[in-house]
Amino acid sequence: MPADTDAETATATATATATATETVTETVTGRDEGTVTGAGPYHGAAAETPAAETHGLVKVFGVDRAVDGIDLRVPAGSVYGVLGPNGAGKTTTVRMLATLLRPDGGQARVFGHDVVREAAAVRARVSLTGQYASVDEDLTGTENLVLLARLLGHAKPAARERAARLLDAFGLADAARRQVKHYSGGMRRRIDIAASILGTPELLFLDEPTTGLDPRSRSQVWDIVRAVVAQGTTVLLTTQYLDEADQLADRIAVIDHGRVIAEGTPGQLKSSVGAGSVHLRLRDAGQREAARRVLAKALAAQVQPDSDPVALTARVPGDGTRGGATAQAAQALAELARAGITVDHFSLGQPSLDEVFLALTDRPAHATAGATADATPNATGTDTTASAAAATAPATTAPATTASAEEATR
Repeated sequence: MPADTDAETATATATATATATETVTETVTGRDEGTVTGAGPYHGAAAETPAAETHGLVKVFGVDRAVDGIDLRVPAGSVYGVLGPNGAGKTTTVRMLATLLRPDGGQARVFGHDVVREAAAVRARVSLTGQYASVDEDLTGTENLVLLARLLGHAKPAARERAARLLDAFGLADAARRQVKHYSGGMRRRIDIAASILGTPELLFLDEPTTGLDPRSRSQVWDIVRAVVAQGTTVLLTTQYLDEADQLADRIAVIDHGRVIAEGTPGQLKSSVGAGSVHLRLRDAGQREAARRVLAKALAAQVQPDSDPVALTARVPGDGTRGGATAQAAQALAELARAGITVDHFSLGQPSLDEVFLALTDRPAHATAGATADATPNATGTDTTASAAAATAPATTAPATTASAEEATR
């Protein structure tokens, strides 16, 4: 049975985060001796070229258009969030950009390289952490990372050193000699992400990277993402966690049914659905329906009942200014008082990303959490972290893949 002890969980602290940040810096800048750093992060005038760009991208599975004409432009050196429910097309889009799936229509380029005609050039510049753990469960944590580092061209001493630092940074040092099949779900996610930064990718795809992590470990991963970007690497992050997109992303594309339905900074997306968001709690739950009608008329907006039987939420259209939203909210309060409805708590704030998603799709982001995920298998039906690492290994320095894991990690 997987076990993640209190001691192991406690390693995901501020001290571990600082160590991880230093490790990320050394990894991206290639300061280790005996390592092959590849193309390195994207800097200079050429950084004006987008890290990734798609035009009318399409992928069809049978009669299902999983991706239906997606247009994206991911600025280099940023965190670009792709937000949407399960089945929206997020993972399929990422796998096409990473050359693991061939598009059925449209165009996709990574740092100017076509993902179909120049797939090798794209693979040399990207790294991918998929939704599911893709390391070898029969190997230990150390063996997995050393093996992947050797495939990426690192000398044996450097590979062992890199693996040890990453395991320590991600709070896995105590489990380094344990087989991965005995790791908990959160531990597997952490070793997957560690594997993704063994090299020096220009573009790092993180497909729902914090799924299964506890809040402390999620925060640690966020800090590591920020450190990676600070060194020049671009991150394309897919997520269903609205707070994660809000915390990390410079720009966000909202995808639903295989199409981009909105795109912009978090602030722009929030402003697009109204000047403010009203939250109130009533004294008497029996007055909620009457309060809903009064608010809907006063605000000329849809009012949503919350799970709390005395709570209501509504967007304030306003006139695009904070002052306009405040005036409308004050008028609504006055109307409630005239109707004899007692309000115990009232607040006006900026709409949340959850409210943005609800406004754009008519359902919350987690509404399809039980639906079939849009995770589409690659050509071999395997997961993708190890596949992407092997694909980026320099042909002149990578060891023969027929060598055993024991030989590679010895």
